[in-house]
Amino acid sequence: MKTNSRILSLCIAVLVTLITVILLRWILVIEAPWIKVVSITFTCTFIVSLVLLELLLFNEIRKITSLLNQSTSQSTESAPPLPGHKMEDFEQALKSYSELKQLEIDQLKSMAAYRREFLADISHELKTPIFAAQGFVHTLLDGAINDDNVKMRFLKKAAKSLDGLDALVQDLLVLSKLETGQITMDIQNFNMFELTLEVFEQLENKAAKKDIKLALGSGAYKNIIVRGDRHRISQVVRNLVLNGIYYTDENGRVTVDFEVKSDKVVVHVTDNGKGIPTEHLDRIFQRFYRVEKSRGRSHNRGGTGLGLAIVKHILEQHQSQIKVKSNINKGSDFYFELPKGKLIN
Repeated sequence: MKTNSRILSLCIAVLVTLITVILLRWILVIEAPWIKVVSITFTCTFIVSLVLLELLLFNEIRKITSLLNQSTSQSTESAPPLPGHKMEDFEQALKSYSELKQLEIDQLKSMAAYRREFLADISHELKTPIFAAQGFVHTLLDGAINDDNVKMRFLKKAAKSLDGLDALVQDLLVLSKLETGQITMDIQNFNMFELTLEVFEQLENKAAKKDIKLALGSGAYKNIIVRGDRHRISQVVRNLVLNGIYYTDENGRVTVDFEVKSDKVVVHVTDNGKGIPTEHLDRIFQRFYRVEKSRGRSHNRGGTGLGLAIVKHILEQHQSQIKVKSNINKGSDFYFELPKGKLIN
């Protein structure tokens, strides 16, 4: 039943009129012109109740409803509804506001948990190369510097640890700028085939160390033109190929292939490595997420743990998404779409 000031006033007026008639006629036994008594009692009670309810109750309810609606609409970026005139409007506004605040609380809890996890991860990632370089340097200072063979070996190891630290910091900076929108995409037409060959050339030494073959698929012909930021898409392909190299055993294969549609080009980066368990597929694009239980850095894994997160954010700024299909002990297929571009003369 819908409730407003008029309905409540009507109910109060009827109730008061009945009580008055019963009191005068059957209790006090007073003879009176009952039509006038009923009319006057009902009218006066209705008017007084209506005025009091409007001023003291429903006017305040409308103000509160309006404030709740404004707060809800500002948070959800929708047009504010009209102020409510019924109790049902107030109840609905209060329910919407409560649900919104609960959602915000849940988001804040999730962000707090994510922040704690991120701080733990970044502390671990920074600690590993710092402690390694520190150990090598202190060993040299303790006397190993006098042995030329030991000196060069330890200096190279310290330099490698510091290079890893530098790569981690650079990836963190790039990821932070992507997440805050400080990096804008320079959209242009470019040849995806040529870009892939350049990435293969950059990574051929890393692949050769594990006897992994970098190959183009059957759909990779020379004039595949797409639209996007060439430099950033090069980062995407490089990170995906690197990921394939890290997680593929020796004598494996990493392949880049293209699937040309009417207005899109789907880029596939596949490997025949270990594969990814299904329960991890939704989380592998988070910062520092580990598929393996141990948080320790595997010697063969390499990387900074941020490559897939960077891939995700770059593609989101291209209005695209990175997707993955994987089978245990058979390999993984990472793929994304880019709009087709015009042929470059």
